[in-house]
Amino acid sequence: MNSTARRIGRTLALVLPVVLVLSGTLAVTRVDWSGNPQSTLTASSEEVSSRAKSRAPQDILREKLLDELQEKDPGVALTHLQTEVDRRPSLAAHCVSIARALGRAAVQYYGPTRAQSFARPVCDTAFASGVAAQQQS
Repeated sequence: MNSTARRIGRTLALVLPVVLVLSGTLAVTRVDWSGNPQSTLTASSEEVSSRAKSRAPQDILREKLLDELQEKDPGVALTHLQTEVDRRPSLAAHCVSIARALGRAAVQYYGPTRAQSFARPVCDTAFASGVAAQQQS
């Protein structure tokens, strides 16, 4: 038993300093020595901001409503579009394009006649114009 403890002790005595030196070396190589503490953070924040730009609130809403159109029906999606525009007026600028996208998707999913039956006065007649545009395509 005593010889086993000595063997473990000797192994640790040899291995532990090597591990400490290597971990210290790795830690030093990860430090930004350029004097610019923002340089490593800048790259990652640029990646995040480019992803954030592609996920604008209107894009998120459009995707959510298109999913809802397929899961429920275009009427429900249009009602929720109007609710969101009322709740967040900044989305009003995108209401027409979202409603048109819903109209085009409704034609693909339900056919032109049934899609037109869901038309409502949300964002003027954008949904109906999306339905009409898809029928002509």
